[in-house]
Amino acid sequence: MNTLDAARRLGLAASLATLAAVSAGAAPAKPVPAIDLRTARIVDLTHPFDERTLYWPTAPSGFKLERLHYGPTEAGFFYSAYSFCAPEHGGTHLDAPVHFAPGGWTTDQVPVEKLVRPAVVIDVTAAAAADPDHRLTLDEVKAWEAAHGRVPDGAIVLLRTGWSARWPDKKRYLGDDTPGDASALHFPSYGREAVRWLVDERKVAAIGVDTASIDHGPSKDFPVHQVVAAANVPGLENLASLEALPARGAWVIALPMKIGGGSGGPLRAIALVP
Repeated sequence: MNTLDAARRLGLAASLATLAAVSAGAAPAKPVPAIDLRTARIVDLTHPFDERTLYWPTAPSGFKLERLHYGPTEAGFFYSAYSFCAPEHGGTHLDAPVHFAPGGWTTDQVPVEKLVRPAVVIDVTAAAAADPDHRLTLDEVKAWEAAHGRVPDGAIVLLRTGWSARWPDKKRYLGDDTPGDASALHFPSYGREAVRWLVDERKVAAIGVDTASIDHGPSKDFPVHQVVAAANVPGLENLASLEALPARGAWVIALPMKIGGGSGGPLRAIALVP
């Protein structure tokens, strides 16, 4: 590592430490740790975008990658280039608030500071295994706090259901694989009461989940989307590898493609684990 790289890493580590102090807010039960990038473990929370990427059943298309050139050029050097096309809402992606709230932030307007935050992981894998339509309850959130301390104000809350292990099997992941039909989906996610409390009482920066939606599969009116969008809180959907994160202590960096005027977009999400 050269001196400049080291300085940059130390500078970013210092910035994260400062951000941690701010995020700690009104003295949570357990402090938010700073992250030293020299020693942090990096976890990729993103599914690949390819021909197997899952999209909402009513999406007009999936992910398409078209080869423009691959091979030698007339000038004698190798060159490859591709064109891709995909709906905003599929694969590991961000829901911008405007997705469900008129006047909410578009994808390019979501402040980066909301997407680089300390993370907490609420594990409902047992409940989801027993009921594929399980919705996170407020009692489960409060039980998490009793075990792990207060959810830090301004954190990113991640809901681990275990569903990412089913990716990319459409029927197992979505509960139904009928093309063009979203009426019979089954997968777990957040409940409205729990999310309303997290937004109002813990001022969460974003919420994320390892299923296809921040609302559970059978939802027809998407109340969780409505709650978070009205508060300008982004959603992170189809996350991967949440099992590799601790209940608290990690930081998440979840940066979408900066699509001007978009309602969402492909996301590269990672976690930094001390």
